[in-house]
Amino acid sequence: MNRATLVVSVALLVVLAGCASDTGGPEDAIGDSQTVGNALEVVDMNVKDVSPDEEYIVLENTADESVDLSGFELRDREGGQVDGGLSPFSFPSEFVLESGEAVKITTGEGDPTDNELYWGYNVNIWRDDGDVVRLVDTSGQVVVEHAYGDIDIDASDGDVEGDHGDESDGLDGSTVDTVEGELEIHHIDVGQGDSTLIITPANETILIDTGDWRQDGSEIIAYLEAQGIDRIDHLVATHADADHIGGHAAVIEHFETTGKGVGTAYDSGVPSDSATYANYLDAVDEYDVELLIVESGDELPLEGDVSAQVMNPPAGDAGSDVNDNSVVLAFEFGDFQYLAPGDVDTGVEQRLVDEWGSDLESDVYKAGHHGSSTSSSDAFVDAVDPETAIISSAYDSQYGHPSDEVLERFAAREIETYWTGVHGDIVVRTDGTSIEVETEELFSTDPEDILAETPDSDDETNSLISPPLVTGSVASGIDGAVAPAMG
Repeated sequence: MNRATLVVSVALLVVLAGCASDTGGPEDAIGDSQTVGNALEVVDMNVKDVSPDEEYIVLENTADESVDLSGFELRDREGGQVDGGLSPFSFPSEFVLESGEAVKITTGEGDPTDNELYWGYNVNIWRDDGDVVRLVDTSGQVVVEHAYGDIDIDASDGDVEGDHGDESDGLDGSTVDTVEGELEIHHIDVGQGDSTLIITPANETILIDTGDWRQDGSEIIAYLEAQGIDRIDHLVATHADADHIGGHAAVIEHFETTGKGVGTAYDSGVPSDSATYANYLDAVDEYDVELLIVESGDELPLEGDVSAQVMNPPAGDAGSDVNDNSVVLAFEFGDFQYLAPGDVDTGVEQRLVDEWGSDLESDVYKAGHHGSSTSSSDAFVDAVDPETAIISSAYDSQYGHPSDEVLERFAAREIETYWTGVHGDIVVRTDGTSIEVETEELFSTDPEDILAETPDSDDETNSLISPPLVTGSVASGIDGAVAPAMG
């Protein structure tokens, strides 16, 4: 990780020092070192590509009692000194952080206040390529230890020994785990539809949706072949709309007959009476592909350092609306998070905010329902808080996708925005820390420029033209006999 994470750690320590309160004394505060470490939590930080005067972290005491930090020191991997020969930060005598209080620690110089402390240096403290932030007590025991970048705590050459407390809590700029390899997320331009290919560092493939029924999977298969894909390990149908599962049957047939097969298919369990959905189930049955129903709380069984959390549909009977029961997936790889919410509407978005809270926070957000005004509400976008948004829809969408309202919402938050309508195929690559986006076509990522480019439309409808229905009996969809629940 970069300097941002390190700064966060520095800020944390500074916050601890500056949190000394004149309302309580050390005799009333927690003094046990490990309890102190467990009580501390970084709740805010600013550490990415900033000057020392802007580097800070905010530390909060989450315990029910005050914490005594008298004599505690902040150190790096070298133990007694931080990088560059600078002195470690020492908390002043009788420094107490009260329960529920927070303090801001800034790397640079300044006049301290009750709520802000300063390390006092005109240079950044931490190495860009990786370091270890340690908070140690007066006896040299490590209370908080946080590594970032290409650093292994167990192999660190510091001279401080002892047990360590919690590792990073995953805040912006911090490292959750050291990961290897690269995660690729391919947003395939399928016109008015949706399809996303994810390739993990372990070369596992996840294909989420397969475009519109009119293409019958042809563009998806061509794209996958161009990427050298010969197997789909995980095939996800976010929901039964034909602009999302239009190529499912063809993809299954292609890889089962000319490739290395399809591992497992995942479904929301809410069926459709369309021929497209029936063909998909027929292909699953014909080629004996394992089909599982997923619900909130499940995880896709991925190898390595990538996780995929299912956040929707809710457990139990969630009704028959296919959009509201879309499979919502949150991927995590190192410090990187990616959210794919299918076509859920604003009502479901609010439930997700209530149920998942900060777990929704993501670096890259695939805009719900093709950028329609029925999704990407203010509350949901604020909860996700993305740096980048991806919209998948046709340039001349007769449904007005993406919505002017959504693009204005992204613009107000300065969210870098990509749209398949102008950018074509959009590929996101990450090593778990840095993010790179490659597009098929060059175009601005300013939402206001995209808004100016979109053809005039009122975004009047929320669903595509329905594909032909099954002649005779209605497709029965999924039941326990055909597709057991994943959990």
